Amino acid sequence: MAGQIESRLNELGIVLPDAPAPAANYVPTVRTGDLLFVSGQVAKTDEGLIVGTLGDGFSVEAGQAAARICGLNLIAQAKAACGGDLDRVRRVVKLVGFVHATSDFGNHPAVINGASDLMVEVFGDKGRHARSAVGSSSLPFGIAVEVEAIFEVE
Repeated sequence: MAGQIESRLNELGIVLPDAPAPAANYVPTVRTGDLLFVSGQVAKTDEGLIVGTLGDGFSVEAGQAAARICGLNLIAQAKAACGGDLDRVRRVVKLVGFVHATSDFGNHPAVINGASDLMVEVFGDKGRHARSAVGSSSLPFGIAVEVEAIFEVE
């Protein structure tokens, strides 16, 4: 029988990707006490990495879509760390989003809303979180967005 969060994902028509493997010398998650720290996740689909620079031909809407994919990867990592049971997530505590942007771009919060909105869609009130949205002159591999998370888990 599917748990509440799995049922919610099905209701939303969301299929989580497999938890991505680390791209360097780090682990995807670290749990300490009731907190699960999830390493920064990038927007990667079957077609590859989503690259671009906000403010230079890459729209806010495209950035939001990329941030949403980062959010899906965050949830996939949390699911893997919780033994496949997303009902063990008590709360999304914090998201930190990095936006590859030009120096005059200032709408970083709107971009990271792509991940934030997903957390609330999936987890309801437990998905409301603290957040930072930061601009960066570059990100690894030219990606447009990277998001990391802290979850409280059982």
